[in-house]
Amino acid sequence: MKKLAALTSAALGLLSQATPALAQNIGVEQPTEAKITDLGRLVSTGVSVVIIVSGILVFVYLVWGGLEWLTSGGDKGKTESARNRITAALVGLAIIAASWALVQIIGYFFGVQTGLGGSFTIPRPYN
Repeated sequence: MKKLAALTSAALGLLSQATPALAQNIGVEQPTEAKITDLGRLVSTGVSVVIIVSGILVFVYLVWGGLEWLTSGGDKGKTESARNRITAALVGLAIIAASWALVQIIGYFFGVQTGLGGSFTIPRPYN
């Protein structure tokens, strides 16, 4: 315990003595178009991709459950498994729809284009 305390204290002492390395212009032009809105676009695109991929996965899971039901041959265990799979896919679809709506609402309040709505936009009363 004493060694850990000594090591922590030594590390904090060294860190407090370090001077911050500031970005220097060494002949490389810095991009002027990079703004905080680019981070918002990145997050928006990431959310769009996640929602689209999850929608595709829900569709695959739903088809898988349907095929399992068709091939169950009347076996109660397989039919129950297929029904549970289809129910899980529909619950997943509801979660995706709710998350899409939540992203739209957050985009409305923060004034961010989400890219998920296509032509669907909520009119803003104050611009």
